Amino acid sequence: MTGPTVLVVGAGPAGLTAARELGSAGIGPVLVVDRERAAGGVPRHCDHNGFGLQDLRRSLTGPAYARLLARRAGASGASIRLSTTVTDVADDGSVTLAGPAGIDVVRPRAVLLATGARERPRSARLVPGDRPAGVFTTGQLQQWVLLRHLPVGRRAVVVGAEHVAYSAVLTLRHAGVATVTMVTEWPRHQTVAAFAVASRVGLRVPLRTSSRVAGLHGHGRLGAVDVEDLLTGHVERIAADTVVFTGDWVPEHELARRAGLTVERTTLAPRTDGWGRTSRPGLLAAGNLVHPGETAGLAALGGRAAGRRLAVELRSGRELPGAQGLAVTVARPLASAVPSIVDPADPPPRLLLRPATFTGRRLVVARQGGREVGRHGLRHAVPNRAMGVPGAVVGRADPDGGPIELSLV
Repeated sequence: MTGPTVLVVGAGPAGLTAARELGSAGIGPVLVVDRERAAGGVPRHCDHNGFGLQDLRRSLTGPAYARLLARRAGASGASIRLSTTVTDVADDGSVTLAGPAGIDVVRPRAVLLATGARERPRSARLVPGDRPAGVFTTGQLQQWVLLRHLPVGRRAVVVGAEHVAYSAVLTLRHAGVATVTMVTEWPRHQTVAAFAVASRVGLRVPLRTSSRVAGLHGHGRLGAVDVEDLLTGHVERIAADTVVFTGDWVPEHELARRAGLTVERTTLAPRTDGWGRTSRPGLLAAGNLVHPGETAGLAALGGRAAGRRLAVELRSGRELPGAQGLAVTVARPLASAVPSIVDPADPPPRLLLRPATFTGRRLVVARQGGREVGRHGLRHAVPNRAMGVPGAVVGRADPDGGPIELSLV
């Protein structure tokens, strides 16, 4: 195979969708590499429906969704190389790959990083107690159950109450494990109401709000979990042989850091514009590497936008640009905004905002130098869930007017 025109790092929803867009636009060769043994990313071990709603307008199981995206990427002409790790993206543009066949060095015109995100494990959350077996993140649990078909336990505590926490409950049910309680430090759940009701009523899983896991106990195997009520300080010890820590995402940004990309202080993700361009020309980022913890569909849409724009730029024959435009900042109760660089003359399809707390009905207001340049109404804001805002909200900003601040009023 000749050296690829574009190297896509990561065969999850964002990477596969970007590869399909590039191939369909006549860009080639496109090579997708992934360190896993199968393409598809996280969805391939999420055996429940709901995948594809945002990007494909239909509902599929995770494995079916992963297979479809891989088939589409392959049909567009992209090659997928598995069990392969990118170890370096050098200053001269050369990329080192390590796989079963050994070391390979390629020199693509562009590299698109779609390495995704991971949940913080128990150790990173500083939960005290013993170090027994039976402690998982959602990703570890799903691989354990759906890919390796290994037994888990009998009674589980799930830490978290956002989308992924309810996915963990379904995986535990699939494994024959009873979820005895869910625990969240927030005053209520952060998923859609239907998921919460189905779990509480259909599966009879109680939710402990304003609570936290204060300790794990067990020698050899987990035996009990201490749950503290944050309002009263009361600690209850719950018998459980399994605990699943969900959410609390961090981007898989090691390669981005080694490549010298500018990283956001709040999210630790590479700083990008609305088309995935980073601080380094020819090196792009998309998906949950950029907005950790969002749905597979949103990751795929980010890959689609990056792939389409990159195809246009490659066909032009001009030198590939880096991220250009105005910095985007946020005011509390907003926690972050993606992208964090926008060009008012070429606004992104959408901005994804994450709030730091619950709110009722609000307006998102964009201001530049104290002057309002756009606004958009929201029904409500929920922590751990992105709010999509049309990119046009920043379209009236002055390209020479300085940073844009987004706030909720």
